[in-house]
Amino acid sequence: MKMTVAPSLRVAFRPWVEGLENIPETGPAIIASNHLSFSDSFFLPSVMKRPVTFIAKAEYFTGSGIKGKLTAAFFKGVNQLPVDRTGVRGAGEAAIKAGTEVIERGEIFGVYPEGTRSPDGKLYRGKVGALARIALATGAPVIPVAMIDTEKLQPPGQVWPNWGVRPGIRIGQPMDFSRYQGMESDRFILRSVTDEVMYEIMKLSDQEYVDIYATAAKRKLAEAAKAKEKAEKAEKAEKAESSEKAPEPEKTQQPEKTQQAEETADPGPAEGEK
Repeated sequence: MKMTVAPSLRVAFRPWVEGLENIPETGPAIIASNHLSFSDSFFLPSVMKRPVTFIAKAEYFTGSGIKGKLTAAFFKGVNQLPVDRTGVRGAGEAAIKAGTEVIERGEIFGVYPEGTRSPDGKLYRGKVGALARIALATGAPVIPVAMIDTEKLQPPGQVWPNWGVRPGIRIGQPMDFSRYQGMESDRFILRSVTDEVMYEIMKLSDQEYVDIYATAAKRKLAEAAKAKEKAEKAEKAEKAESSEKAPEPEKTQQPEKTQQAEETADPGPAEGEK
């Protein structure tokens, strides 16, 4: 990452960063970031001196053909860790196991508490899972991070980034949850830790906070878009049906000019033309 992708990203997009001094020079740490774009996992490591390990879908590492091999090589090169996400519970346990191993090696583990990318640029409720459980089980500090404008640079679903957008990274101070260490089985403590981290991310990012999960928001947006499309189709069909049933306007017949009217209208030859 440091030798290939990172320099290219810094030169091409000139990401700005604040609070880099909050990243410890040594020892384990958990980075908890908002998630606006696919490119978040690349821009954040590109500005850091230490490598950051994020988890990624195992499918990215097992593709076939030239495209699959290139994708796998790319994700390995940017320090992404493959995790089998089969089943909701299995995915969570796999992420926790992978993250714990990274922390136990004294490295930095990156996690997105929202669980998925924001569908509209807002900050959504953090999921109780890898973040809080790894923090309480290992005692590693949690560093809140806000990605800025990456959704404008590469909106969800867009393959190529938009030129002219300069993304930013704002890094907060480390958060110590050692007072709760060993209480990772208490769901109320896990929720409290997660909410506390999300509050810090909100302050750093200036995003509007929505107290529902991003997955639920995506579902609602998809349903609303589907309902709108259905309504538009119904409206078009109704207009077409009304147009077919509408009677054609009657043609008004113009009265034929009588010979007398024509003679009256004809001024005749002018004087001197006889």
